[in-house]
Amino acid sequence: MASSTKNLAEGAVTFTVGLALWLFTGDVEIPVFTLTKVGVVLMAVGGALLLTGLFQSATRSRPLRHR
Repeated sequence: MASSTKNLAEGAVTFTVGLALWLFTGDVEIPVFTLTKVGVVLMAVGGALLLTGLFQSATRSRPLRHR
């Protein structure tokens, strides 16, 4: 699997998990940190991975043509 495809898949999954945490864990309390903030961080990481994958797929080196 190409690196750009991996980054796109990982970014989409990470962003989706972060979005689910952000939307559905507002009333859950744990002592160390809030799950909504973890969701925001995961969405940011997932977005960065998505952008990296898009950039890699857009700038993929094209094969040279033989003359």
